[in-house]
Amino acid sequence: MEARAILKQIGVPATKVRQLIDLIRGKSVEEALTILRFSPRPVAKQVEKTLRSAIANGINKDEENPVDAEDLYVSSVFADEGRDLKRVRPRARGAADRIRKRHCHLTVVVSDETK
Repeated sequence: MEARAILKQIGVPATKVRQLIDLIRGKSVEEALTILRFSPRPVAKQVEKTLRSAIANGINKDEENPVDAEDLYVSSVFADEGRDLKRVRPRARGAADRIRKRHCHLTVVVSDETK
């Protein structure tokens, strides 16, 4: 049984999110939550929020065969590029530079099946 949660348009570049999600991929959900709780990166709160949502989706997905949160593990997690906000910064002699404020989409998939 798999359950997923998606968080779109996180105001952080995907490269910075990938450094954090590489730490939790393949771990049990308790261990992943502990890693995210003590991580100094500001984006860890948004990743933790998405992971908790995926856990809740996994618990409530199949009412006939209930699953405990202790049985779940992070089967896959990935960050895709999102839309860029394009801004302009004035430069010397009337020129302008473009600033790209990058965003990303985060997807967390939890599963109770062994690898």
